[in-house]
Amino acid sequence: MGAEQVLLGALSDVGWQATRKLATIPSTAGVPDPEPLSLPGRGQTVVVDVGPRQAPAIILLHSVACTGLLTWYPVLERLSAHYRVVVFDQRWHGQGIRSHEFTLQDCADDVVAVADALGIDRFMIAGYSMGGMVGQMVAYQQRERVSGLILCSTASYFRRGVRQRVALDLFGRTLQLMRDQAKIGLVPGEPRRERLARLEDHRWALAEFRSTSPWAIAVALDEIGRFDSAPWLHTLRVPTSVVVTSRDGFIAPAHQRSLARRIPGAATYEIPAGHTACVLAANQFVPALMAACTSVHAAIADEETGRVREEEPDSA
Repeated sequence: MGAEQVLLGALSDVGWQATRKLATIPSTAGVPDPEPLSLPGRGQTVVVDVGPRQAPAIILLHSVACTGLLTWYPVLERLSAHYRVVVFDQRWHGQGIRSHEFTLQDCADDVVAVADALGIDRFMIAGYSMGGMVGQMVAYQQRERVSGLILCSTASYFRRGVRQRVALDLFGRTLQLMRDQAKIGLVPGEPRRERLARLEDHRWALAEFRSTSPWAIAVALDEIGRFDSAPWLHTLRVPTSVVVTSRDGFIAPAHQRSLARRIPGAATYEIPAGHTACVLAANQFVPALMAACTSVHAAIADEETGRVREEEPDSA
C-alpha cells in the first residue's frame, strides 16, 4: 500500500469518527426560512436577511457541500443581535443559482449582486472553507465595497488529490449516517419530546445536506483546487480576522495559519476543532466567530475615525 493510500485511509477514518458526533448538532428551532432572491442576469438563489437594517451588514458565505443555513444557523441569533446578517446559497449548492459552469469568480460576483439586490453598499464578509476563498476574492476585487473580512477554516490555496477524494468519501458516509439518524435518533432513554425535537433537527440537516449533489461537490472541489490567493493576499488592506480550526483534517491548520500571516494586521482566533466546527463544535466556534467579528468591527471604526480626523480642517 502506497503512502497516498495510507493517508487517504487515515483521513477517512478520522473524518468518519467525526461524523458520529452529529447527534450533538445545535437545535434548529427558530431557524428562519430563506426567501427567493432574483439576481438580474445571473439567476435565482435563496436568502435569509435578518438583524437591524441600520446595523453594519455582514454577508456569510458557506462551505463546499453545504447550504448557507446549514453552515451558519448556529450563529445567526447571536450575530443578528449586532449586525444585519445576510446568508444565501451559493451557486450549484442548495437552492443556489444553476448555471452551465461553476467558477469561484462567478461566486464572487454573486456576492456583489446579492448586496446590490438588497440595497447594501458596504459590507463585511465572513467566509467558511470555500466561502473564505470566495470572500478573499471579493475583498481583493471590490475594495470599496468590503469593509472587513472574517475567514474561517480556510486557506490561500487548496491542494487537489487526496483531500478531494477524502471529501467525496466523507460526503457519502455522512449522508448515510444522517439518513440513519433521521430515522432512529441516537440518544438511548431520551424523553420523547426531546427525541422528537432531535429527530426534526437531523431531518432538517439531512434535507439541507442532500440538496447539493455529489457531482456538484466534485466539480466545486476541482475548481477550488485551482484557487491560489498567495500572489496578491499581502496587498489586502482590509480589517481581517482568521478563525483557525487546529484539528482540521481537510484544510491543514498550517495552511490556515499561513493565510493569517499573509494578510497584514490579521488577528487570529484558534479553536481545537475540526473542519465541521461551525456545527459539530458550535460551542467553540460561535464564541470565536463573535470575537473575530468584534475585532474586525472595532478596526473598521478606528479606520473611519482616522479618516474623519484627516478630513477635518486644522483648527486655528
